[in-house]
Order: sequence, then structure tokens, then C-alpha cells
Amino acid sequence: MIIVMGNTSTEEDLERVVGAVKSAGLDVHISEGVEHTIVGCVGDVSHLDRNELQVLSGVQRVVRVMQPFKLVSREFQEEDTVVDVDGVRVGGSRVVVMAGPCAVEDREMLLETAEIVRDAGGEILRGGAFKPRTSPYSFQGLGEEGLKILREASERTGLKVVTEVLSPEDVELVAGYADVLQIGARNMQNYSLLRQVGRTQRPVLLKRGLMSSVEEWLMAAEYVASEGNPNIMLCERGIRTFSQYTRNTLDLSAVPLVQELSHLPVVVDPSHATGRWRLVAPMARAAVAAGADGLIMEVHPRPAEAKSDGPQSLKPDTFRQTMREIAEVARSIGRGVNNG
Repeated sequence: MIIVMGNTSTEEDLERVVGAVKSAGLDVHISEGVEHTIVGCVGDVSHLDRNELQVLSGVQRVVRVMQPFKLVSREFQEEDTVVDVDGVRVGGSRVVVMAGPCAVEDREMLLETAEIVRDAGGEILRGGAFKPRTSPYSFQGLGEEGLKILREASERTGLKVVTEVLSPEDVELVAGYADVLQIGARNMQNYSLLRQVGRTQRPVLLKRGLMSSVEEWLMAAEYVASEGNPNIMLCERGIRTFSQYTRNTLDLSAVPLVQELSHLPVVVDPSHATGRWRLVAPMARAAVAAGADGLIMEVHPRPAEAKSDGPQSLKPDTFRQTMREIAEVARSIGRGVNNG
């Protein structure tokens, strides 16, 4: 249930409404929009009398949220959420590009890649310090040393940093270095981890699970939001289907669908979706045309030498060309891209 306050309501009116909701044993989440303040009631709303709330001073209307996901639903908040990543706004008028290697392999490679990303117009540097791999014998990342390298690259280039966190115990450590905490596809339903990142105010990039429905994806986001962190970006990165020619199947229909259901910004990962570098640029263009608020792509100066995901990584020249192409697409639909 949500309570929409009128545009002439006072602080005293808001306090009175919040008190009424809390006295019924529910939690309260407040969203302040340009025209209205919305009070979200979280918990068993059967204890609330809708009619009693409706007559309180300052209340414009009381609405039952029908979706199972409450705080991230479009019913709860009509205005689009814009996630501020230390000055980089995701969900606004520009398409934000996040790029970098799959894994932080060494200092020299990452610093070189960071400069490539910055010069081409990327605004957020991606790179895995902790790598969840299918095989226990594959490269697992450099751990905290990788985080330190990411932070150094950020300080040198001005790029913000997104990197994956794998366990609740590591959230504080990773948050000490990263600007965005990434929840990978394999961890989308790791509820302990979702709750822990929800207790931070650090922006979260939540990837869709390999075989997850849109509702399950949004319910995962609800776990983060229910802990008090509204700074969530949803990432479509492809789902498992019967196709054998791509790594996954990129569900671009999810972009406008999720934007209809939720106020959260949507990012698309064409690298993990396709698994083939030749398909990354076409899918990136298509994602922008579908309305994506951001892209996250893998870039490596020497993909043949990459310790992880070389076949889907763009070489520098290809990445620069891709940035030019998506900028043209963005302009055609009235949006912009920072392309260097």
C-alpha cells in the first residue's frame, strides 16, 4: 500500500501519517518526488484501515500496490529513479557506458584499459577482483589486490568503478574500494548478500539470473530496496535458452517491459549475453534503441591473452567504433552518450 501526500501537505501531516502506519506494526519508506511525497507501507497491510488513512490531513489518495514487488514498482514511484554514481547519473537523459576487462589480471593491463575506456567516452570502469568461475581451476581474481588496482585506475582516470561482490562478508571490503557493487547472475537470489548490500547506500548493479523471470529479478531488487538502499540498477545480461550459437539469449524485450513495471534504470550487458565479440556492437546498438539507460561491455587491449572471457572482449579500436555507433543511435531517439 502507498499513501500519496498532496502537494500542499506539511511536515506535520507527513509525521502524522508515518505515525499511523508505524503504530500498525509496519515499516515505512518515503519517496520524495517533484510534485508528491509517497509513503510506502511495508508489511502486513491488513492491519491498516484505508478509509482512516484517507481522511488524514495532507493525504491525497491511498493506493494498494498489486505487484508482489512493492518499493521498486512503478506503482510506488511514478518518476524514474536516477542513480547518482558519484556524479555519473544513470537513468537520466544520457546512456552511460561501463567498460573494462572481465577480470583484473595485473596493474599494467588494467591501467592501460582504463585509459582506453576513458578516452572513448566510458564513464565507469568494470573489472572483477573476485571472479565466480564455473571451474574451480580457472582464474579466480586477485582479491583485495585487484580492488586496490581498480581504485588506482579510478584515481588516475577519473572513471568510477563497478566490481562484483560475492559474499555478505566481503561487502564492507569491496564497498571500501568500489563506487558500484555488482551482484552477479549466479548470486541474484543470494538473499543474505542482497540484504547486506541493501544496508549500504552504495549503488548496486543487479544482474538478472541465468534462468530467472522478470518477476524474480524485480523481487531480488526488492530485497535490496527493503533494507533502505534505493540506488539500484537492473542489468539484463542474457538468459539460458536452447540456443547453442551464443553464450546466452539477450532478452531485449525485458528493457521496455521492466521500465513499464519499475522505476529503476536498466543496463544491458551484450558481452555476457552473446559471448562473441562480433555480436557485441550490434546488440549494444539494439539495446540503446530499446531504451537502455546504460551498457556494460568487456574491453581488453589483447583479448587473446585474457585470463577470462577473451572471446567476448572488444579490442580498443572496435570499442571506440562501437561507442561512435551507439552515440548515433542514442541521438536518433533524443538521448546522448559521452563518446570522448
